[in-house]
Amino acid sequence: MNSILYVALGGALGASARYSLSLFISKFYVSDYPLGTITANILGSFFMGILVGWLSSKVNDVSNLMLFLGVGLLGGFTTFSAFSLEAFTMYEKKDYGLLISYISSSVLFSLVALIIGLILARKVLGT
Repeated sequence: MNSILYVALGGALGASARYSLSLFISKFYVSDYPLGTITANILGSFFMGILVGWLSSKVNDVSNLMLFLGVGLLGGFTTFSAFSLEAFTMYEKKDYGLLISYISSSVLFSLVALIIGLILARKVLGT
């Protein structure tokens, strides 16, 4: 039961952070391109890399921290379901250039951000 509470609390905080990020970005950038979603996915991947690097080197019992921070907070912050809906909407609008750009940049930059976060965590923590 405690594990569900860790995930739920982290998820609520992560979803709130994602929503706040999207509101903030929409004040400065108005477009059909879902910049808030892609930004959340890239940042979430970066922080997941840092989290995994940190947990694997410095923490003995990672289960509760991973549930709260990884599954909950970062799971609620990243937006793959929103990403999927937005990509499908671009497909339905036959905006194939935007669709291909959005899918490829989301996957590529999120993967690169995770790798950078992991490398950074390992260098800073000396693992």
